[in-house]
Amino acid sequence: MTDHGGAADVGAFLEALLFIAERPLTSAEIAELADVTRVRAEAALAALAERLQEEERGIRLQRHEDAWQLVTAPEVGARLAAYAAREEARLSTAALEALAVVAYRQPCTRGDVERVRGVDSDYVIRSLLHRRLVAETGRRDTPGRPVLFGTTFTFLERFGLTSLDDLPPLSSDAAQLTALTAMPGPAAGGADLADGE
Repeated sequence: MTDHGGAADVGAFLEALLFIAERPLTSAEIAELADVTRVRAEAALAALAERLQEEERGIRLQRHEDAWQLVTAPEVGARLAAYAAREEARLSTAALEALAVVAYRQPCTRGDVERVRGVDSDYVIRSLLHRRLVAETGRRDTPGRPVLFGTTFTFLERFGLTSLDDLPPLSSDAAQLTALTAMPGPAAGGADLADGE
């Protein structure tokens, strides 16, 4: 690894990188992408966080465990609430249903979501991916190797949750319905063939 560029260059790169990142990035990822040592990356991140705070900018650098991301400053949060509420309101009933299935049964496939909802869910899954509320987490080891989906940090942030443990408990009827997605055996595996790519 080559440690190059001045502190200002590294800081500017890290700010731009975190601005375009679709998810929180770890210190190791940031160091690799910036082509600097992890120690230097973390020093530049700390300096960026301090600068954003001191300059009273509308964004802050947030660290959660070993992941970093740019977030809105708390001081402007209330004024942004109307915009955020409008964006959240754009989730259709179908998207909310699909998101609930993914949230409670993750990791799950599009076929799992469709079995619970009883209708094609390709469009709503793509919509949730676009909004970064769900993300691909791997592939199921069944015929067709269907894509597995799980919720994201954005999902937690958007719904005011600190972890998936904060999800409200399901009613017994809803729990039985979503349990269908976890049924083992050839029927469940065979149904996933439609998910294969």
